[in-house]
Amino acid sequence: MQPDQIKALIEGQIPGSQVTDVSFEGSHLHLTVVSEAFGGLSRLKKQQLVYGALSDKIADGTLHAVQMKTLTPEEAGQ
Repeated sequence: MQPDQIKALIEGQIPGSQVTDVSFEGSHLHLTVVSEAFGGLSRLKKQQLVYGALSDKIADGTLHAVQMKTLTPEEAGQ
């Protein structure tokens, strides 16, 4: 997968999200997601939203592991 494909998957499923710092190490994905949708959510709930957007790619083995930062715009300093 290409970084722009990952970006499109997540931004298409999490309203108002911005995906940055997308990189791969084999089947391991690293990224940062900033969204107002994360407001008031626990770290786990934020991550579950991102995993939900990537679930098909995880299920088919395209992605094996995901390391993410999930931030609200305020936490990101925006």
